[in-house]
Amino acid sequence: MNALKKFEPTAYAALRIVFGFLFACHGVGKFFGLFGQARPDDVLQWTGAGIELVGGVLIMLGLMTQLAAFISSGEMAVGYFKFHYFGSHPHKFFPIQNKGELAVIYCFVALFIACRGAGKWGVDKG
Repeated sequence: MNALKKFEPTAYAALRIVFGFLFACHGVGKFFGLFGQARPDDVLQWTGAGIELVGGVLIMLGLMTQLAAFISSGEMAVGYFKFHYFGSHPHKFFPIQNKGELAVIYCFVALFIACRGAGKWGVDKG
């Protein structure tokens, strides 16, 4: 598939932008009770919503990308263990069992973005 290699910078930029947009939508939904999401109940959940909103916008713009993505990755790891592994479906090992697939994929995509940086179309250079 070397023919697709030339599209890698554009594909990565699209991944970063779409990820950031969707991540920010989770934060907006929690802050304002939109998109079928409940508003946070405690400080930890409000903090998570803030990380999702601000982190998502920063990642989407490619601004302070590595820091925003690293914090976002950590937030998703905490969210997975608190609300999925030990939360609503305690001790179910596989994310498919404890409904944590989205938290896991967000965690690892954010980690990849943290390692890779903004890339093409990002405000950050490099």
